[in-house]
Amino acid sequence: MNKVPMYSNDSASSQSLEELLQKHASLVKRIAFHLIARLPHTVDVDDLIQAGMIGLLDASQNYNPSQGASFETYAGIRIRGSMLDEIRRNDWAPRSVHRKAREISAVMQEIEQQHGRNAQDTEVAKALGISVDEYHQQLFDSAGHQVFSLNEFSDNDETHAKPISNSLQGPVDELQAADFKSALAEAITTLPERERLMMSLYYNEELNLKEIGEVLGVSESRVSQIHSQTIIRLRSKLNDWLN
Repeated sequence: MNKVPMYSNDSASSQSLEELLQKHASLVKRIAFHLIARLPHTVDVDDLIQAGMIGLLDASQNYNPSQGASFETYAGIRIRGSMLDEIRRNDWAPRSVHRKAREISAVMQEIEQQHGRNAQDTEVAKALGISVDEYHQQLFDSAGHQVFSLNEFSDNDETHAKPISNSLQGPVDELQAADFKSALAEAITTLPERERLMMSLYYNEELNLKEIGEVLGVSESRVSQIHSQTIIRLRSKLNDWLN
């Protein structure tokens, strides 16, 4: 079945599009400010709002009411997906940060294969030839880069939105996605207890870093380091899938 645009593209629709933006502008801002509370200070909320407006317009052209979802639900998914895409396109992390994150991941994987357990901070730092403080600083530097990395592991909001307007993936792709989700879930269960709790508070409860710090009894910057380390650790555990 062909998609049914909520708004047409002819000149008579200009007023409708204006009404659309006015009606759902608060939704765009609400999503933007919800995300910005969990992002580094280098991200500008106005950039997120602008990207969200583009997502809103895209939603208006791709929404198909016959699929059962309300327009606001569908638009919310596309708005958030557009904001995430904007953040990924404007990656502010220097190449050195990416390189160091890959080095940490490789060391973690090597230690885990040797000892059959999660690598400890002191072990990773020693293998890298740096102090624990320097290792923690590298984690802090890469924290912004790792903010949405978990979305790359699994279906992001945009993936959930596309079946409303596009055809589903083939059975092989769906099977691979299901297998990967299973591998991700298994990898999360093997994380250290504090990292599992942090992941639950951040991704399930959607607490910001300051709130998580209050729960864990550590500083906001330390939560940022733990989050970055956890994502890198998951990458090391799922290296075969990601490569």
